[in-house]
Amino acid sequence: MQSAPPTTAPAPALERPRDAGELENLLATPSPALVADLAGLDGDLLVLGAGGKMGPSLCRLARRALDAAGRGDLAVRAVSRWSDPQAAAALAADGVETVPFDLMDGDPGRLPDAGNVVFMVGAKFGSANDPTSAWAVNAALPDRIARRYPRARIAAFSTGNVYPLVSVADSGSAEDDPTGPVGEYAMSCLGRERVFGHHARRSGTPVSLIRLNYAVDLRYGVLADIADAVRSGAPVSLATGHVNVVWQGYANEVALRSLTRAAADPFVVNVTGPETASVRRLAHRFAAEFGTTAHFAGEESGTGLLSDASLCHAEFGYPAVPLATLVSWQAGWIHDGQPLSGKPTKFDVRDGRF
Repeated sequence: MQSAPPTTAPAPALERPRDAGELENLLATPSPALVADLAGLDGDLLVLGAGGKMGPSLCRLARRALDAAGRGDLAVRAVSRWSDPQAAAALAADGVETVPFDLMDGDPGRLPDAGNVVFMVGAKFGSANDPTSAWAVNAALPDRIARRYPRARIAAFSTGNVYPLVSVADSGSAEDDPTGPVGEYAMSCLGRERVFGHHARRSGTPVSLIRLNYAVDLRYGVLADIADAVRSGAPVSLATGHVNVVWQGYANEVALRSLTRAAADPFVVNVTGPETASVRRLAHRFAAEFGTTAHFAGEESGTGLLSDASLCHAEFGYPAVPLATLVSWQAGWIHDGQPLSGKPTKFDVRDGRF
């Protein structure tokens, strides 16, 4: 694993979250930089697709940052179908207004007004068998949302999958490199970007596009996939032998801070950690933590889905939780029997068929 050298003194070590409550609290703890950026927001914040894996923690993070900035006058509204009433109730208890709404079938005109929108809606798994749904969610829905909020700042989550596989010897795809999506999911995600970009240029809608890969939350993510396989004795696939990962709290913070960088010429940023991590070495690290042996399937290729996040780190700083800490935390989480989401990332898929 190679890491870019830090440009500042390291921050004090964070304590490993011991359970879901501590994890959520850490994910929702804003940095001073986030507080400063959100202090200047104009208008309420609307989070679309807030019921997914990252949505609740992003909403809590935004609410806490606004409160710390003295902006209790701004609402944070979380839009989802909210099929899990407990998740909605937990967010409401933390000061986030939950809005039950079916974004695919409902009239966007019924959504609350907002000066700032975070678009987190996406369809990935199952897209190989039902590509029409993937295109409807990932590319058609953004058109309806952009028409509903032509004057709002919009931060839209995208994915590093819009890039082609690149050599592991290089630094990864940069924002101005050519896109080359593989498979219907990746193509529809590029469609999402193009639709928001179209409205930005046609209507002057300020847009930022967040090309993320891969967020780590301890309950899910590439590290959870590898660690769980090692702990259970299952072979770790080396089909994709090198990956980028990043702490989810950092990814959410960058998405929120990117609202202040949104522009009619869309602000595009790769969001991931500074390391190119070897899957084989990660597995051996987890095996050492668990006192077991790592087993593998296949051999590494010379390419991977890798992104150069230099722009992100220059603009927003390095992630507060580095890779070595994430590995240690992930091992401790699984060793303690804490829950996993049961939703694998399928990071080893190379043909775009999710």
